[in-house]
Formats: sequence, structure tokens, C-alpha cells
Amino acid sequence: MSDSQPIVPVILSGGSGTRLWPMSRAEKPKQLLSLTAEETMLQLTARRAAGEQFGPPIVVANAHHADMVEEQLAAADSTARALVLEPIGRNTAPAIALAAIAAGGGAEPLLVMPSDHVITDVDAFHAAIQAALPLVRDGWLVTFGITPDVPETGYGWIKVGEAIGDGVHRVERFVEKPPREKAEEMLAHGGHTWNGGIFLFRADIYLGALASYAPEMLAAAQQAMEKGRRDGARIWPDADSFAASPSDSIDYAVMEKAPRVAVVPVTMGWSDVGSWDALHAISHADAGGNVVRGDAVVIESSNCLVRAEGGKRVALVGVEDLIVVVSGDDVLVLPRGRSQEVKKIIEAMQKSG
Repeated sequence: MSDSQPIVPVILSGGSGTRLWPMSRAEKPKQLLSLTAEETMLQLTARRAAGEQFGPPIVVANAHHADMVEEQLAAADSTARALVLEPIGRNTAPAIALAAIAAGGGAEPLLVMPSDHVITDVDAFHAAIQAALPLVRDGWLVTFGITPDVPETGYGWIKVGEAIGDGVHRVERFVEKPPREKAEEMLAHGGHTWNGGIFLFRADIYLGALASYAPEMLAAAQQAMEKGRRDGARIWPDADSFAASPSDSIDYAVMEKAPRVAVVPVTMGWSDVGSWDALHAISHADAGGNVVRGDAVVIESSNCLVRAEGGKRVALVGVEDLIVVVSGDDVLVLPRGRSQEVKKIIEAMQKSG
């Protein structure tokens, strides 16, 4: 494998991001929204993997979003080498298999990135990629471990093992999303990172790992691509073939089982923007700690997040620690610190029809 072989960005854009309801919905999920900047999260993801060492991206997306994805990439000066349109969601491992096959299944390194994360220090990210490349070329599967700063229970963690390169370590083990006490212990002890879900490996090595550890998944992905329909860069994998694939994450299907798995710990201003609280934490606040976007009037209030869209005006007086989001005809109001409970609202609405 030559050192000059460009890295192929693989952008996973299949998620629905319902924890950011009412702005994020199945028809327009969070990666297609301008949440953290003027550009959408998909556009920011494409931009952080642009430049001479990267080739055009392969994007795996929901078939309903094809036009939006292409329009947004074009607006970010990017064109997909392939836009793989999933007929059904099957979690990350099969989605990455489709991308690896679309890339040709050879020795090209794939940089797998969720489309809805924030990385504020792109230089640190690129340095971590450079640190990983020698091992990737040698056939290792590499994940990027996020330096933890709080005892987060919503992420998986990685126990960092022995150094096997400059800034690169063997993964000693993957840790499930931990209870609070365990998270506090790992944070205090050091030697652990968050599992940020960003990976770098050769396409052929990943497909070979699937052949060993998830052969049914590999067979389903291969058949779906063989029987699929193509139109320019767009690929529609065969729905029946892909539906036969087990639904599994790359962590379970491959990373926890393969013998040569490495982690590059990195501090790069990462957030998965998994909730309104997370968005408040990473956004620029005014002197009162308020993060306000849209047509909103905020008086004598502090530490609130206010988003007003769709021509509605929102006014807050004398409140603190609230999240208020108006999108279309829907209004969300909840205390800061409880935004993970948006999923309860989604469930309640689904039950009521």
C-alpha cells in the first residue's frame, strides 16, 4: 500500500437524531441542520476531511435524504464519490460494509465518521490521523479515543493499553456505557478514553474481519450491492438482501473481537451533540449564560437555550436553566439537565399516534 494512497472519508448519515426534537425529525435529521454553525453538521464533517490527503467522500445515507445530502455537499464544495442509499437502517457495521464495498474493497484507508459530531480542533484530528496511518497500512483497525473530561455515562469507554507507535496504543478493552461510579473511577484513574465512533482502517481489512466475525452480515452487504441499482454516484442496495443482514454496531461486530485493534487518544474539542444540553454546553453564550438563536426576546433570564424557527417569536422573562425550542408548530420546554428525556416525548407521541 503506497503512502500516497488517498484516505477515503466515509460519512455515516443514516441516523435520525430524535433527541433534538422538535428541530430534528426523521424527514430532516440533525446532521442536515445548522445547529452549531452556519453550515450543517454534514457540511462541517465533509470539510474536516477535505484536502490533498483525502479523496472524495463516500456517504451512506437514508434513501429519503438523497437530494438534501447532494445539495448540502455541493454547497460545501464537495461531491460524493458514492452516495449509498440505505433501504433500511441496520446499524453501523453493515453501513460501513456497504461503504467498503463501494470503495472497491481494496487497500484504501477508510476514515469512518458519523455525520453529526462536532470537532473544533481539526488540526488535532488530522495529527491523530497521521499518527494512525502507519498502523493502518500494516492492517490494524484504529479507533480515535476522545480524552474524557467528565464521568460520562452515555458513551462507551476504551481502556488504553500499551504503546505500539507514536501516540498509538493497543486497545486493552472496550467498556460498555458505564454506571456513574465506574465512569468516575475511570476518569480519576486515567488511561481511559471515550469511544467516539470514529475509525480508520483499510477497506479490505474491515471486510476480512467481517468474513471472520460476522459472515452473514458480509454476505448480505455483498449481495445487496451486487443486486443494487446505480445512477451516477447514487447506489441503491437491494432492499431484500440488505434486510437479511443482522443489525449490529461496528464495536460489537468487529472491534471487540478482532486481534489487532488500536486507539489514538486525542483531544480535539469533540462532541456528539446528543442533546439540547450538549448543544448549550458547546455554544457561545451571552453574559447571562444564554444561548439564543432565532427571533427571541430574553429578559432577566440566565443559562437558557432558546431556538426559535419558522417565523415564531419567543419571549422569556425572569427564568433560568430552561431549554425552549420552537420549530414549525411544535414547542419544547424543559429544564436544563433533563434533555435526554426528549425520548420520552417521542415515545408518548408515537403511542398517541
